[in-house]
Amino acid sequence: MIALADILLITFESLGGLFFFTRKKSKKVEDETDQEHNNLLCRFVTDGAGRKIGESVSLDDDIIIIKSKGKFLGVPLKHVEENGKTILVKGLVDFDKAYEMGEKWRRESFREIKQKDESSEGKEDGF
Repeated sequence: MIALADILLITFESLGGLFFFTRKKSKKVEDETDQEHNNLLCRFVTDGAGRKIGESVSLDDDIIIIKSKGKFLGVPLKHVEENGKTILVKGLVDFDKAYEMGEKWRRESFREIKQKDESSEGKEDGF
């Protein structure tokens, strides 16, 4: 007769396999979504009138980061759509809010390097 341990082992193996295969599918869906959004990078971004706003440089969750005249703007992905080789921002852009989101991304993403004073250059490291 089949021992109780064998029955438990078969049951756990079945449940483990079911969990393993289910998890793989959700990962595949995430990868497809990431690939779809990565297609939005390194493109010029225009407004509804066709004026160039800047260039898309990064994604931060559901925010696309646009570099515009030395500043970074953050626009929710639900407000942009692909328009051929460019990205179109739908509707009116609240540039104050977009700048605030872009600046938050910049602070979190970049480590600023402080420049040394020329008079102290080379004195601290012995060169």
